[in-house]
Amino acid sequence: MPYYFDWTYIVLIPALLLGLYAQWKVNSTYKKYSQIENSRHLTGAMVARRILDSNGLYDTQIVHIKGNLTDNYNPKTNVISLSDSTYNSTSVAAVGVAAHECGHAVQHATGYFPITIRSALVPVTGIGSSLGWIIILVGLIFGSYNLAMIGVLLFSATAVFQAVTLPVEFNASARALKTLEQDFILEGDEIPYARKVLTAAALTYVAALVSSLAQVFRLLLIVGSGTRRRK
Repeated sequence: MPYYFDWTYIVLIPALLLGLYAQWKVNSTYKKYSQIENSRHLTGAMVARRILDSNGLYDTQIVHIKGNLTDNYNPKTNVISLSDSTYNSTSVAAVGVAAHECGHAVQHATGYFPITIRSALVPVTGIGSSLGWIIILVGLIFGSYNLAMIGVLLFSATAVFQAVTLPVEFNASARALKTLEQDFILEGDEIPYARKVLTAAALTYVAALVSSLAQVFRLLLIVGSGTRRRK
């Protein structure tokens, strides 16, 4: 059987490298600033509760979950989950991450438009990412490139979701840093440390978007190549 190399994988290499760099950057940055304790000795959980209460979000719960940097906010349950590396940690890195998750809670409470769009896209993205691949495969097998293109469009919902995610994450970080400074949770010289942690974390979302766009571009190349061969 002759060896066949799918050259379209080449377009994924830059996205893969960016993803690896982003992961290394967030881990190394968090590790560095997780060793610097904030001067007020506030834990991530304490900071989260303080920010939520100051915004009138008394009903938003804070729970401790296992893992490292698995922190998240669930709008359906109205719960902020802080990981082992954040919940009881008094580092400036932990405080920054906790404040960021609170930023998402405030976004939902205030009806921040981009996060409303992102929430609406969740089911669409789930269907598009799974069904899209099936339709593409069926289209390529039976030589129906119009059908395959429909699959590509469905899969593109993932890239749209990642694109909408960027302003949501950037805004949550901006809210976090503003609150940490205005509410005197961190000292002035500690704010840049928290900013570096959140900036590194934001790079992972940029990498996710680039990866999604690269996948869509590769699929377009595959379908387009099939269309040209058919002619």
